Amino acid sequence: MALTTYIDAIREGMREELQRDPSVFIIGEDVGTYGGAFRATAGFLEEFGPERVVDTPIAESGIVGVAVGAAMNGMRPVAEMQFIDFISCGFNQIVNLAAKARYRWNAGVPIVVRGPCGGGVSGGPFHSQNVEGMFLNVPGLKIVEPATAYDAKGLIKAAIRDEDPVLFFEHKFLYRRIKEELPSDDYIVPIGKARVAREGTDLSVVTFGACVHHALEAAETLDREGVSIEVVDLRTLLPIDRDALAATARKTNKIILYHEAQRTGGIGAELAAILAEECFEWLDGPLTRVTAPDSPVPYAPPLEAAFLPGTEDLIAAARQLASY
Repeated sequence: MALTTYIDAIREGMREELQRDPSVFIIGEDVGTYGGAFRATAGFLEEFGPERVVDTPIAESGIVGVAVGAAMNGMRPVAEMQFIDFISCGFNQIVNLAAKARYRWNAGVPIVVRGPCGGGVSGGPFHSQNVEGMFLNVPGLKIVEPATAYDAKGLIKAAIRDEDPVLFFEHKFLYRRIKEELPSDDYIVPIGKARVAREGTDLSVVTFGACVHHALEAAETLDREGVSIEVVDLRTLLPIDRDALAATARKTNKIILYHEAQRTGGIGAELAAILAEECFEWLDGPLTRVTAPDSPVPYAPPLEAAFLPGTEDLIAAARQLASY
């Protein structure tokens, strides 16, 4: 069986949903003729035509606004942001229209807003952000960020089928680096369920996206030092899988919260609050965050490397926590 890359898994998932459900369509900048900035929609225009693969002007607020209106009229739009940073231009449409519609009049808005996030490719401060923290306190939204090709396909399919708005973040560093064999049959990965990427007994690293792979590398190194690391891949960032958090806290009693976004107001703070409130009696060490500093993402490769919380940063934090 051939290996499928992370981005091809997303493409396959969208293509299967376009074939399965005629109400699904793609909308965004260069998604048609060009096939997407990262080629996530390559070939879709030829296969599905311009009414279902819609090129737009450079206007993210318009893209999301059209998607919301179409969803309210029975369609299932998948709106691409060329870089997830520019989702900020559609913030009002996502937060005040899509997310609140269920609460206001029990109307589902089944849109997916997807796009590449994260650093490691010298994209600079406008093309490298991780924006999940901007949306975590918005009731009505779901947020997912897969770490594997299997999850990327299963979650994009689940997101498209969901009756409410889903933000689908794809770490661009993984696009063509992560490959695996995928099942040939139809499958989804349920939104809201974390997975244990590696079993361990001494401490847990709770993370998601590209950081999962750094955590697995760190776990291999620390295993040779006699420290057993459990790696929990959240997969879904909203809603948070509280049961998975509690299970790993009970098991290892020490937790590192690891994410690429900046520290202040990041998801690690919310995870720490949940653990402190609900799992305090099981903790045998301080809740530890490994994150980026509170700075824009630098452009220069050496500065970006210093900014991003990498494997060595995680190893250092794990050694300190393990010895506590």
